[in-house]
Amino acid sequence: MVSETVQVSCVTNGGTKSNESFKRKHLGSDEHASASRHDSSDAKGDIGPSDRDLAANINEDTQADDASKKVRLPKELTFQDMYNNQDAFDDDDEDDSDWEPVQKHIEILKWFCTNCTMVNLDDVFLCDICGEHKESGILRHGFYASPFSPEVELVQVESEATGREKEIWSEASASNCSTAVGFDERMLLHSEVEIKSHPHPERPDRLRAIAASLSAAGIFPGKCCLIPAREITLEELQMVHSSEHIEVVELTRQMFSSYFTPDTYANEHSAHAARLAAGLCADLASAIFSGRVRNGFALVRPPGHHAGVTQAMGFCLHNNAAVAALAAQAAGAKKVLIVDWDVHHGNGTQEIFDQNKSVLYISLHRHEGGKFYPGTGSAFEVGTKGAEGYCVNIPWSRGGVGDNDYIFAFQHVVLPIASKFAPDFTIISAGFDAARGDPLGCCDVTPAGYTQMTHMLSTLSGGKLLVVLEGGYNLRSISSSATAVIKVLLGESCECEPENIVPSKAGLLTVLEVLKIQMKYWPNLSSSFEKLQLQRAMYSVEKKQKQVKRRRVFEPPLWWRWGRKQLLFHILTGHFHLK
Repeated sequence: MVSETVQVSCVTNGGTKSNESFKRKHLGSDEHASASRHDSSDAKGDIGPSDRDLAANINEDTQADDASKKVRLPKELTFQDMYNNQDAFDDDDEDDSDWEPVQKHIEILKWFCTNCTMVNLDDVFLCDICGEHKESGILRHGFYASPFSPEVELVQVESEATGREKEIWSEASASNCSTAVGFDERMLLHSEVEIKSHPHPERPDRLRAIAASLSAAGIFPGKCCLIPAREITLEELQMVHSSEHIEVVELTRQMFSSYFTPDTYANEHSAHAARLAAGLCADLASAIFSGRVRNGFALVRPPGHHAGVTQAMGFCLHNNAAVAALAAQAAGAKKVLIVDWDVHHGNGTQEIFDQNKSVLYISLHRHEGGKFYPGTGSAFEVGTKGAEGYCVNIPWSRGGVGDNDYIFAFQHVVLPIASKFAPDFTIISAGFDAARGDPLGCCDVTPAGYTQMTHMLSTLSGGKLLVVLEGGYNLRSISSSATAVIKVLLGESCECEPENIVPSKAGLLTVLEVLKIQMKYWPNLSSSFEKLQLQRAMYSVEKKQKQVKRRRVFEPPLWWRWGRKQLLFHILTGHFHLK
């Protein structure tokens, strides 16, 4: 919780007596009379003089006062006027000298939602944006914590909800575990130092919420083993980034606070955290490809897919997925597939492998004609200089994209191309900011959708799969989605791939556009393209029928066929169309 202090000027009274005097000076004569009668009755205990005598005295006094005030005071008084003309309020009966303006601090208390960082007023207990309780226990219990109750009431609920799962998952040692997790608490030290009006969405709590969820479910520590962290070496980084970029990032070790772009911050610990993240991804890739573990999840930050050869941007310092891809190749992988389902296009990853035929990059992201950050990633960006077709962009034309559109794109674009490519190693740039409830992505992918996509990709590369955390800024969404993905890595059974997925019209048009461009380089897409063209035609026929039906809701009388109503009749019944 935080508070914002607003400084205002106001007048405070010294006591009830002064307040009554102020009223008698500026209220009408009748109120003055009633107040005088009230004071006299209270003081003496009797009725006092007659009303006629009292009214005469009041009129005389009031007229004299009004004449003097017309000279001394303006018609409408401000608090500053009262302060500058204190003598105007003095009389023989009352002393108003205790009226003084003071500077008073009024605190408007606000709190920022732990889950989505949105601001709320102090008297509100549930976030107006995501509905999370102001005392949410999500950082202790993960997404198992109730969003509607304070943390103190959650311990028993959480233990009951996850007790059965903790019994299922037995403790696993590093020698026999099949899924490895890369995590180090030192990555939590990377944070924005400068205090601003709103918390930065890329914050340490992202990792805390995921770790709490995995712990509550008995997954990690438990079923997964931990990979020891190390800093990536300079030689390994130079395979991805320019020396100038690496030096600029390293300089932040000497700075308390710095910025690469207005939204990409660094503190004195950021370079160390970025090198730990990259080192974990490299070691996970080597361990998976060599067979020491079956698959892995890199629970790392800062994210990396916006970091290009020469620049840091979009919250990203070093490109973790690119480092992992080259580490897998160093371990013996000839062909590497990177699937990026972060809601933002991974412009840095695309730049690094734009001319590389040994790395296939496929990205599903919001694009909206280049209006959505970072503006790159149109379907026409396919790779350059002999590597055309090894960059596949699936750019959504709108927000709100959900499970059906993503799985439909996987079925008709991602898997056909990936199967033809036949990778030796698969990496997922797993941003969860396309998840339902994310404040930046504004899409609608559920944990079940991420489960299905992970399961589909796990069939490639002989199951050699590394998931690298990228974005995701709603703690409940990111923690539940990441947990669902790790359960797939652990071999938890998944529902069969749905066959009759019905995409949105915008999703179908996007997939058709991608197929039309990419089937020049991947001929096996042509059959799918022709099939979807027929589906598009059916959509058009159905739409036309609905429009005709809508027009025929009102049936004009038959006699409109003749005379002046003939043209209107044909238009309403759909028999006449203007061209």
